[in-house]
Amino acid sequence: MKIISADFIYTPEGFIANRAVAFTDTIQEVDTLEVLKSKYPDASIINTEPNSVLFPGFINTHVHLEFSANKTSLKYGSFMPWLDSVIEHREALVSACDNAVMMQECEAMMRSGITTFGAISSFGNELEVCEKTPQRVVFFNELIGSNAQYADMLYGDFMERVKASMSCEASSRITPAVAIHSPYSVHPIILQKAVNVAKEHTLPLSAHFLESQAEREWLEHGEGELKGFFKKYFSTETPVTNIQEFMYAFDTYPTHFTHCVQANQVELDYLAQKGHSVAHCPRSNRYLGCGRLAIENLKQPYSVATDGLSSNDSLSIFDELRAALMLHHQAPINALASRLLQTVTADAADILGLNCGKIEEGKASDFAIVTLNESPKRAEELALWCILQTKEVSALYIEGEQHV
Repeated sequence: MKIISADFIYTPEGFIANRAVAFTDTIQEVDTLEVLKSKYPDASIINTEPNSVLFPGFINTHVHLEFSANKTSLKYGSFMPWLDSVIEHREALVSACDNAVMMQECEAMMRSGITTFGAISSFGNELEVCEKTPQRVVFFNELIGSNAQYADMLYGDFMERVKASMSCEASSRITPAVAIHSPYSVHPIILQKAVNVAKEHTLPLSAHFLESQAEREWLEHGEGELKGFFKKYFSTETPVTNIQEFMYAFDTYPTHFTHCVQANQVELDYLAQKGHSVAHCPRSNRYLGCGRLAIENLKQPYSVATDGLSSNDSLSIFDELRAALMLHHQAPINALASRLLQTVTADAADILGLNCGKIEEGKASDFAIVTLNESPKRAEELALWCILQTKEVSALYIEGEQHV
């Protein structure tokens, strides 16, 4: 048994002052330090620094580790030039992204307080790293392939990767999961089969959706920049699906839709009605010129996530939260800061179906400790100061064991 105390603890009800947490690998109780010491006299006491805030470990729901070697290879500013540069440099970047590179990024995420992340995996290359990192990993095996001629082969490869991640579940903190690349890149036949796999095994399910205006124009009209892309690389000028058909494929199973920047209000409301959530990646959307997701109009839960280094400059959750504060400039800043912290803790855990993300009895003992430069003068600004002042956390615990 251990007891950790802090000046403030972030709970589902907000920040509470001068409390402590008794824990093993799960949280046993939250109360004053004096009460917990009397109840657990043999517990080890962990005293945090002055002006410390104890958070549940942060959750990054959407990360691509496979392109972690990218620094200046890919072209930012607009979606289609970026996509062309991905095709041009993909083999070199994937080859350069060995286990050591990916593990460095896992460690960087831990330093920013991330105890859980959703790894979107196109090839399965990062499975070994995800087994070794102390973090919880929801391992999203991604399905991609729009050519019906190769559908069986692509689906077979996808299922092999799903089975490989399932075999890790008992011996690691990996949760196997399913991801659909996007409406324009997955044939409806294998899309439905993959959704059925998620339903059959109760696996988390994710899908990229309406990230760019080019995607919307292609799916609605079969025109635009993606038309030239598909003609050049895949010798086709006809989309395999449309927006409505793609959305309807997920009607019976809750899905975490990523980006949704170009979704209109009717589509966003439909996703909400069907119990789906959204992963919001503000820096990725800005760097690829996709626009701003109007989070103020969302009626469903959403998470804030970093995406991968193919469209970002770090996997730090605090860098992402600061970007969100700037991108959504119309929102009152303190209310937005509070909401954003909820999206990377309790909301993200609920979306992924994990027993973490909250400091309350029975939840996993995943903690991130933030130490402020000085005591906040106004309690209502605590969320904002934590986001603005934190580059790295002071300590990080996963299942009760310290890793930072």
